[in-house]
Amino acid sequence: MNQINRLLSPSSVAVIGASGDARKTSGRPIAFLRKHGFQGRLYPVNPRYEEIDGLRCYASVAELPEVPDVALILLGPERANQAVAELSARGCAAAIVLAGGYGETGEDGLQRQQALDAARGQMRILGPNTIGLVNLTERITLSASGALDMDELLAGRIAVVSQSGGILGALLSRGVSAGIGFSKLISTSNEVDLDVADFVDYLADDPATSVIALYLEGLRDSEKFTRAALKARAAGKPVVVYKVGRSEAGAHAANSHTGALAGADNLYSAYFRQLGVIRAETFADLLDIPFALASGRVMHGRRVAILTSTGGAGTLIADNLGVAGFETPTPGLDTAEKLRALDIGDQAVLDRNPIDLTLAGLQPELMRSAIRILLDSPDFDAVISVVGSSGVAQPHLMADAIRDSLAGSDKPVLAYISPHAPSAAQRINGSGGVAFSAPESCASALSAMASFAEQKGGALSPAASTSSTAFDLQLPAGQLDEERSKRLYASFGIPVTRERVVHDGEQAALAARELGGQVVLKVLSERIAHKSEVGGVALGLGADGIGERLERMRDEVGGHVGFVPESFLIQEMVVGGQELILGFHRDPQLGPALLLGMGGVTAELFQDTTLRLLPVDHDQAHEMLRELRTFPLLDGFRGMPKGDIEAAVACIVAFSDMAMQLGDRLVEAEINPLLVRPAGRGVVALDGLTVIA
Repeated sequence: MNQINRLLSPSSVAVIGASGDARKTSGRPIAFLRKHGFQGRLYPVNPRYEEIDGLRCYASVAELPEVPDVALILLGPERANQAVAELSARGCAAAIVLAGGYGETGEDGLQRQQALDAARGQMRILGPNTIGLVNLTERITLSASGALDMDELLAGRIAVVSQSGGILGALLSRGVSAGIGFSKLISTSNEVDLDVADFVDYLADDPATSVIALYLEGLRDSEKFTRAALKARAAGKPVVVYKVGRSEAGAHAANSHTGALAGADNLYSAYFRQLGVIRAETFADLLDIPFALASGRVMHGRRVAILTSTGGAGTLIADNLGVAGFETPTPGLDTAEKLRALDIGDQAVLDRNPIDLTLAGLQPELMRSAIRILLDSPDFDAVISVVGSSGVAQPHLMADAIRDSLAGSDKPVLAYISPHAPSAAQRINGSGGVAFSAPESCASALSAMASFAEQKGGALSPAASTSSTAFDLQLPAGQLDEERSKRLYASFGIPVTRERVVHDGEQAALAARELGGQVVLKVLSERIAHKSEVGGVALGLGADGIGERLERMRDEVGGHVGFVPESFLIQEMVVGGQELILGFHRDPQLGPALLLGMGGVTAELFQDTTLRLLPVDHDQAHEMLRELRTFPLLDGFRGMPKGDIEAAVACIVAFSDMAMQLGDRLVEAEINPLLVRPAGRGVVALDGLTVIA
């Protein structure tokens, strides 16, 4: 048995710093372990007691009669570190450190945490600053959480791993109230050793767990998490994540538009999507979605039947489903005929959806038959039954009808409890059904079930840095100017504009004649990231007058930036097409990523973007284009010419290849705008910005 197995399923537990007063935090763990039925050997350790709750108490770790599988440490940080060293010396498999005062408190605490890591040797550590863990499958409560005061804990198929200790108690209490059970609840907190990824990896193999729910603040090791999440996915176990920190501004100091658009939270969403991890949008979803998924029922489409005996609530459900992209079609002729054959009565409305049974909803046998007809119908992929006021006085009516209808179909059956009736919800949830008291929860749950069913076999692989190319070795550190950036892009096969570098008006006029037609004049400096904001771009110029315009630009830009620019770029003027932004961003936690979006000067205004972690292949590039709200502009919207989508895809893949080959040397890169021309005419990079480490 490995160390994490012994942590979660110990045969023996030592409680270091145990108290004989069960009202104190240090007295709770032993009381909880005994109350909830721990069957293993239990050793309190505290030199002030000879006995605690009928158990012999030991004066020190050295006096323990055996090496425990797990030690639960209830001491302050300095003494906890000493206890960890003593336990490690005896060969203890794992320890749980509840004390705070470590990395969360500042520099001094961080040093204590580093000392804790050194003291543990080969022993595994959960915490510090953790509330511990609860293994409900085996009734093992290695925690001091007050939520364990409740008399009955429900075992179930959902495992929760949280980087916040208090969240476990909140979910456990809410789960018991709603009749929802858990397999394991684990608080990783400071993660001096064991982190979220370690437990996702473990739970992927846990036969008692079918869904893994995570409360995340950040990831310590994204590559390890990627491997664990893919392992869970291969095992058919959905991973649901509630990630806090959504208001983070991301790379606010970045030079490029990409840095501002690829905020940390946006990148996490892209990362989860690539892994097939389901992101919970609200804290309520963190329990509701896993519970629906744990039912094991499958969404084969997005058509939902709403069965109600209270019209207003049915409309409320239909509205939320519509916002979430579900259909609520009317029953087909065959389905409607079968419903009418139930002799429901003249008041029932069977030719629309929601399907209103009116007073028939008070008759369990009719409700049971109606649910079965809708589950058997090819018209629908899921059924939501609305439990009205009858659920308060007679909770068994709908609960029993739902329970008896589940056999014979794998389609989801949800219940919306309106008004909120805890007894009905507990009865439904406890008998194989799924009940919610919020219409939004019904929509979120079905969305997650549909998303899990629709996931493709392909998955993200961790990006690996590749060796630098010969061209890479010639790149200077720092920000490259536009001309040098575009030469870099062109070396990887990305089409760029024809252009000339000039320093005065005479050279500008000569360059304009060479390029022919109208041209663009730009200031050229690695010190200026956003040229248009300082008057550094002029369009539609000819050879005549361009020299004078260059000198005016020199003065205007100089007034903005505080130095006189020496170089300018004369560029062919390319028109006709749609502008995109294509950028590279390196996140400190998740690694290299590619951003694609609506481009030009309005890129940050409209924020129509999508993200992928590298590398990006041909199929992913196609998906990224189609995820843009403005993709119809590339696809012939209202008679507009179709864009050269294949050329855009090839450019995206080439940009990804460039980023992978440059590896850690590439800090930022951006083409904005990338002009996608009409079909058959390719794409062209009109501007570029690159930052080299």
